[in-house]
Amino acid sequence: MPKKIKKIIVSDNNKKSLMIKYQVYKILKKKDFKKNIIIVIGGDGFMLETLKKYKDSKKLFYGINSGDYGFLMNKFSKKNLYKNLLKAKQVSISPLEMVVKNKKNKIKKSIAINEVSILRQSRQAANLLIKNKSKILMKRLVSDGVLVSTPAGSTAYNLSVNGPILGLNSKKISIAPISAFRPRRWIGKIVSDKSKIIIKNLNPFKRPVSAVADNVEIRNAKSIIVQISKKKKFNLLYDKNSSLQKKIKLEQLRKEIN
Repeated sequence: MPKKIKKIIVSDNNKKSLMIKYQVYKILKKKDFKKNIIIVIGGDGFMLETLKKYKDSKKLFYGINSGDYGFLMNKFSKKNLYKNLLKAKQVSISPLEMVVKNKKNKIKKSIAINEVSILRQSRQAANLLIKNKSKILMKRLVSDGVLVSTPAGSTAYNLSVNGPILGLNSKKISIAPISAFRPRRWIGKIVSDKSKIIIKNLNPFKRPVSAVADNVEIRNAKSIIVQISKKKKFNLLYDKNSSLQKKIKLEQLRKEIN
């Protein structure tokens, strides 16, 4: 007899998610898998929360969309769910690590699967210095903020601020300004995933900023270090015809057409 592998089914608390969870449980309650799988039912936001919750596990994550867009998720198919799970393709993504020093010199850390956003906290524009290790990329950016994005997150908030869409295997990260005032025409920078991005608030008391890792906010940031994690990887599963790579390519095509 094959060893039974425990599967975890988690869902958001809305009615649609709970209904899908019940159906998934009925379909899979007597099924076995060769690998440990966490089935995540919800939208992209709930998937990000779940990935962070289980960040130290080595499990595979299979998302079922019950939200709006569901870029990180798969469509629910009652008929083909078990077959889709068995044939799903694995994609490994590395998150960003964010280290923030606030104006009281306290250090706080978080990870981001999609992006790290540096956002002004007040009505006044932020004044930011941006470096890649010791190399200055922008001596003084006056803007609503700046965004550092992974390839997986490049079609999310990054795209809405006109940042570039990055291929999943590009080994790049994007730095994009948010409503740049000076210099107006700075479009940002694409850098290696080995980069160490250092962002300093040039006026932390008069022009405070927040540092946000996906949905985790740290206020009154004085300096922020962002880099790809060398230790953490998340393994996501996608149906054959809806891989993350395909979704990114479709967004690139839409951008070119528009």
